Amino acid sequence: MIGSMNKEELDAVLETIPIEFSVLDKNDKVLAWNKHATRIFKRPEAVIGKDVHKCHPQKSLLKVEQILSEMKSGKRDKAEFWIDLPIGEAGLKHKVLIRYLALRNDRGEYLGCLEASQDISNIQKIKGEKRLLD
Repeated sequence: MIGSMNKEELDAVLETIPIEFSVLDKNDKVLAWNKHATRIFKRPEAVIGKDVHKCHPQKSLLKVEQILSEMKSGKRDKAEFWIDLPIGEAGLKHKVLIRYLALRNDRGEYLGCLEASQDISNIQKIKGEKRLLD
């Protein structure tokens, strides 16, 4: 990152970006997440410091383990997929993009994983152009 921010500014940025994320350390422990109150994939705060394998449904656990293993070995830096997920009281399906991104230091050493999720339903509807302040 070029420049710097204090903790308050960084926290504000991380809560404002239009993506929810979770951060794992190199040992697959949950370090943190943003957008706690409005998350698509809600988690109890007791998950902090716990193994990520306890946070995923059994049916996807083997794939998550494979992705993390490949990131640790250097074989993979990201995994992207999307699902149709019922969201809200009406249970309407929304397209949710999920990305797993390896966190590496400047020497390329694995530090952990960023799991980023975003409801892209409205993005998929974009047509034409809309200029600044239009």
